[in-house]
Amino acid sequence: MSIELHMLILACALAFAAVLAAVLGATMQIGLPALAGNRENLPAIHGWAGRAQRAHRNLLESLVLFAILVLAGAATGRSNMMTVAGSEIFLGARIIYQLVYVAGIAWLRTLCWLTSVAGLVLLFIGLL
Repeated sequence: MSIELHMLILACALAFAAVLAAVLGATMQIGLPALAGNRENLPAIHGWAGRAQRAHRNLLESLVLFAILVLAGAATGRSNMMTVAGSEIFLGARIIYQLVYVAGIAWLRTLCWLTSVAGLVLLFIGLL
């Protein structure tokens, strides 16, 4: 298995951990009965739990792009120093992003997001 595919699997594990954190936070704030229902008129989830939900959604948005690039590389047999570096940078930045976002450190969160985008760009360029 290529390093890029391994990074994709780890990114999926990160997404799973992120959804568990978001669900835990929501459960703690509004309770399991409300979450198990039809979810109509739910109160806003705030604080670290709200940030965990937003961080998870943001991860899913970028995970789609990452998966497309990694799978395109796997399908075409392209793997090089740039695709490996891009994959590793993306995953490392996204792990830190999740932690920083939930902690509420705004500017560092933005820097982590930009770093993950740079990883995507490197991966894209490496596939050209």
